[in-house]
Amino acid sequence: MKLSQFNFELPQERIAQEPVRWRDECRMMVLHKDSGEIEHRQFKDIVSYFGKGDIFVLNDTKVFPARLYGKKEKTGADIMVFLLRELNREQRLWDVIVDPARKIRIGNKLYFGEDDSLVAEVIDNTTSRGRTLRFLYDGPYEEFKQALYALGETPVPKWVKETVTPEDEENFQTIFAAHEGAVSAPAAGLHFSRELFNRMILKDIEKTFITVHMGIGHFRRVDVEDLSKHRMDSERLIIGQAAADDINRAHRNGHKVLAVGVTVMRGLETYVTTNREVNAFDGWTNKFIFPPFRYAIPDAVVSNFHLPESTMLMAVASFGGYEPTMAAYKAALEEGYRFGPYGDALLIL
Repeated sequence: MKLSQFNFELPQERIAQEPVRWRDECRMMVLHKDSGEIEHRQFKDIVSYFGKGDIFVLNDTKVFPARLYGKKEKTGADIMVFLLRELNREQRLWDVIVDPARKIRIGNKLYFGEDDSLVAEVIDNTTSRGRTLRFLYDGPYEEFKQALYALGETPVPKWVKETVTPEDEENFQTIFAAHEGAVSAPAAGLHFSRELFNRMILKDIEKTFITVHMGIGHFRRVDVEDLSKHRMDSERLIIGQAAADDINRAHRNGHKVLAVGVTVMRGLETYVTTNREVNAFDGWTNKFIFPPFRYAIPDAVVSNFHLPESTMLMAVASFGGYEPTMAAYKAALEEGYRFGPYGDALLIL
């Protein structure tokens, strides 16, 4: 398919800058992909579509404060550093993006904190904006990590809101976040509350967790019209044996598997056996899903409403079908649904 087929006009005011007061009370559109029927519900109603033995698969990654603001040595020019992933614990090496990047060269030192308490040296160029930094910190690792994160900001995308607030530290994190490593929240998971988990228990709906450390690849601009030529960034994927067993058992017993969010959709489809089962896995995935694609694992998916021409929209359209999904997005615009990670949800059955 072509990139332009996923373009539509999204007014800026339709991107939610804050979540609703109660996580599970955002709006939820329900798309029945075979008939094209659309319903309008609240997210907490999701349990109405599932029953005993069905299983929800959630991403338990944990967002860390990835955005730092500092200054360049000598000139004092302001610089933003976005931490992507830790490369070497002992040497304090990090893969980052810098902005503006034009004058940030190998050998430059960057200073962070009001008293320049943290210093980093640029030791490599990785991409046009990518750099490898070595943080110059002699103390214990845990002390360094605490100092680094104390200077960091919750990485809510700038296209969502320009100014991050203290409330975002909680709002931009799922209640079940467990394993640190993401620079963006798995948005569909943000709608789950403890009350909703309790309602799942009452209906004997099961849940299991995989870990996909979401990077910024989902938000990178796709700059090729032919989608087969786009390459996704790699993300760390961990599917434990217990989770794989839970998912495979549900399938074998004829129960439904719900993938909660695009990261879970990608993770479940990365390494699938010939008899449509999930393998335990600990590694990396750069799987890019776009129509036409036949899903092997999920029987249903729930995701937020995504930006035009985004890889997340493409993955959702692969499950719901291109025409039904785009029709649902058109209806969402007409009905006032909110887009983005703090926005409303789309359940596809």
